[in-house]
Amino acid sequence: MKSGRNLRDLAIELRRQMHAKQDLLAPSKLLLCETAESGACALTLAIDGERRSYRVREIALHQIAEKLKIPFGYFERMRKEQPGLFDSNVNTWLQVNGAENRLIRTLDGRVRAFLSDRYRRLDNYDVAEFVLPILERLPGAELVSAELTESRMYLKYASRQVRREIAPGDVVCAGVVVSNSEVGWGHLTVEPLLFRLVCSNGLIANELVLRKKHLGRTLQIQDEAVELYKEDTLQADDKAILLKVRDMVEAAVSEVTFRLITEKLQRTLGIKLTGDPVKSVEVLTNRFALSEDERSGVLRGLIEGSDLSGYGLVNAVTGYSQHVQDYDRATELEGIGGKLLALSTHEWREIAEPA
Repeated sequence: MKSGRNLRDLAIELRRQMHAKQDLLAPSKLLLCETAESGACALTLAIDGERRSYRVREIALHQIAEKLKIPFGYFERMRKEQPGLFDSNVNTWLQVNGAENRLIRTLDGRVRAFLSDRYRRLDNYDVAEFVLPILERLPGAELVSAELTESRMYLKYASRQVRREIAPGDVVCAGVVVSNSEVGWGHLTVEPLLFRLVCSNGLIANELVLRKKHLGRTLQIQDEAVELYKEDTLQADDKAILLKVRDMVEAAVSEVTFRLITEKLQRTLGIKLTGDPVKSVEVLTNRFALSEDERSGVLRGLIEGSDLSGYGLVNAVTGYSQHVQDYDRATELEGIGGKLLALSTHEWREIAEPA
């Protein structure tokens, strides 16, 4: 499992972002897209009579294309090859949809999210402030990984007192992953985690998950104004959401949940990869859309682990996640390890005995 940041560094960055971010609520018709020859895109708007320009980050570019119903491949081709045509397209559709209000989330003077006026803010700082004391009270609590990426915050904890030996000398502990997105790139989620002590692999059992969408009431503004959007955090409905998070954290590391997941993991010991392991990994690659580098890394891990079983394949996937540079993708690979546990006998046979 990738280590990410320690709690002190995470807290410092969360606090910095809390003061550096700004939310704007504006009608689409008051937004203007301006793109340089280099392809650098900016949104310009007037706030209190002053024109301000904000460079647009990648996630927000995806969201602008989605909101304006422009296929992203064509959107990017225009931006990079024909910036004038790009601005003409984007600004035309902003005007056509002019009455629609947009919540524009900025950080360090850049647009990081382009959202609807129904988006419900549930910020990382508030989530961390609420959930960290709960995580620290888990039996034998240990922070095994934490990170703050462009798209999400992750808190991964293991409970070392809740453990089970899967094979002789091979012990896993119960754990939990709490993650949240401030930019509309996913929900607030709580997922059970298995943490393997012998190699620090992490497996996320994502079929047992709480997800909470960031949707709420429609935000209201004057038709011809851009407003700095502010709202008191942890209102009554936010508190209700976070109380559910508390319950799910406790359920994720419970003996019942842990036993259910470890029994599925233990069953993979009996699944023998009787076919060509290269073909087995190819089937896995096609099923879970792995990249070529990921395919090679998983195959190398499977062979080096000298365990041609379902269990060996699960560990090859979760083990390779530690070598992936992108933290979001590393976490997705930990989730693929969990998805392997949910495969049916027939699906496992396709991997274990490839044609």
